[in-house]
Amino acid sequence: MTLRHQSRELALQALYFWEVGHATPEEALGHVVAEQAPEASEPVRVFALELLRGTVIAHEELDLIIGRHIDNWRIERLAVIDKLILRLATWELRYQPDTPPAVVVNEALELARTFSADESIKFVNGVLDGIRKALTHGE
Repeated sequence: MTLRHQSRELALQALYFWEVGHATPEEALGHVVAEQAPEASEPVRVFALELLRGTVIAHEELDLIIGRHIDNWRIERLAVIDKLILRLATWELRYQPDTPPAVVVNEALELARTFSADESIKFVNGVLDGIRKALTHGE
């Protein structure tokens, strides 16, 4: 598992803790690291916190972007984990231009394979493909 993949997993789990448990991003990540990955290196923790903070700060903007790419759904009706995967990947697509979009989408699909239901993989892929194209064209 790469450093960045491990960071994304920790960030996603911390996002869940933040969303459901109403903890601060720092508290959420501290809890997840203590429970799931106490051996996580400092670079893993730093990147996870960057992803987590960015996603939390921009979550309302991210929800608007995601909402434009989910047909016949409202973001409130999405499974929590799918919404969080989409938020995390959308933040990275929007605010981490050094990471190739294909890598961001692939990582999101891996997160969906690990943490969500099988049918979510195609859904996440379709939504992120639309978001990737829109962001590439400056929408």
